Amino acid sequence: MRILQVTAQEAGQRLDKYLGKYMKLAPKSFLYKMMRKKNIVLNGRKAEGMEKLLAGDEIKLFLSDGTVDKFREFPKQAGQKARESEQGIFNRNADESPQDLEIIYEDDNVLVVNKPIGMLSQKADKEDISLTEYMTEYLMTDREQQESVFRPGVCNRLDRNTTGLVVAGKTVESLQYLNRLFRERDLQKYYLCIVKGKIAKKADIDGYLKKDAKHNRVMVTKEHVEGAARIITAYEPLQNVFWKGNEYTLLKVHLVTGKSHQIRAHLESIGHPLAGDTKYGEKSMYHLFKKEFGVRYQLLHAWKLCLGNPAYLPEEYHNRIWTAPLPEHFKRVLDGMGMREEE
Repeated sequence: MRILQVTAQEAGQRLDKYLGKYMKLAPKSFLYKMMRKKNIVLNGRKAEGMEKLLAGDEIKLFLSDGTVDKFREFPKQAGQKARESEQGIFNRNADESPQDLEIIYEDDNVLVVNKPIGMLSQKADKEDISLTEYMTEYLMTDREQQESVFRPGVCNRLDRNTTGLVVAGKTVESLQYLNRLFRERDLQKYYLCIVKGKIAKKADIDGYLKKDAKHNRVMVTKEHVEGAARIITAYEPLQNVFWKGNEYTLLKVHLVTGKSHQIRAHLESIGHPLAGDTKYGEKSMYHLFKKEFGVRYQLLHAWKLCLGNPAYLPEEYHNRIWTAPLPEHFKRVLDGMGMREEE
């Protein structure tokens, strides 16, 4: 028999979800069968699986250790896997090291990180090491990782080479309200980027974005096409500079909708591609920034998050603002072009 105690981090989820995480390799039919036969009980009583767990609840598994362990999956530490991999999670040309997370804010429920260049927000493939794994290693001991079904989860994603704010929930409950916050857009997301051309005034632009999953690209159109989603991007010029024969603008972008590659593709569609962007930018501009500054990726930084005050969000987070400092490679480019860093 094995006894599991539900922690505050794990509370708020259904029993069947909890069991599915604890024994990841077990078929759902097996778990429900064990509950029907009272081989799995909750607080000493027969369970159906839909019960919402509370901190301190006791789950008893009247199963052999061999059976339980057969259905469990024990992940390696992020640091251990990274050391075993020649490539790790970073492109070799990246400026930042992933070993130490830059924490912007942390309490018992929420973790806000300034994601470095080259790091995935979440796994794309099974063997990837992402920000999620590094947060898990930061927040949980080896023993906690082995025994707990909970893993901290990110609530917003950034492209691998986009830097800046990523918000994560440290409990099941906080993940639920933070995910809702991003899903229902009860916050404002601001980015900083350098684009080609002079932008003199702020504006809102809208259009439609369609994914090309095969080539990991998106297409932006002014009119709706089949399979496309509407996008809205607002921007405000902060500084203009004439450098190396062309005009450039440091731009503050308000991401009203949040679609993959939206900022990069939307700005390119109106003639203002991002500096360093290999996918949507201009080749000549890419080679210039690579030569002058060693920049090999888009200069795009998730700079500021301004939370709203919806009723479902705990009051302590109402109207809270988080800001992420620019990475060193971005500051180096600003200085080299004669622009100042925004505060």
